[in-house]
Amino acid sequence: MDSVVLTLHALLAGVWLGGVVFTTTVVTPALRAMKWRDSERVRVRSVIGRQYAPIGVANLLLLLVTNTLVGITTGFARGVWLEYGLVLFVMLLTASHGAYFGPRLEQLAALSEESSVGDGAVNYAAEREGLQRLSFVVSLFNLAASVAVVVLAVNA
Repeated sequence: MDSVVLTLHALLAGVWLGGVVFTTTVVTPALRAMKWRDSERVRVRSVIGRQYAPIGVANLLLLLVTNTLVGITTGFARGVWLEYGLVLFVMLLTASHGAYFGPRLEQLAALSEESSVGDGAVNYAAEREGLQRLSFVVSLFNLAASVAVVVLAVNA
């Protein structure tokens, strides 16, 4: 039973990391390459995020459950607690994208498009670009924490 739990746990961690890597290295650059208006690109990215959210949430919750089972079978070593913290951190970063970054970027792109040429449009575009840079940094932290989760899951 222990090996089944450890294998499932490592597999779930790998699936999560695969989704993060795919989104960061394939989806985002592909959308950037499209010749769409910013508002269209941001809307498509939001739709992709909303579509993936239930799968990602289920994956992270199952990762926490299997981490608990790993803790039960291994005596809750330090790595189990560290992984709990990292998975919760990943959940927080992921939730920030769905709750704040995605909706705000969508709003700024629409406002920039609706504004007349002038200061308003420039301000919205500048704010959106700054927020996109911050979102990218958050994504890099998510990627790094996700790699650490996989390392801990494989070495449990």
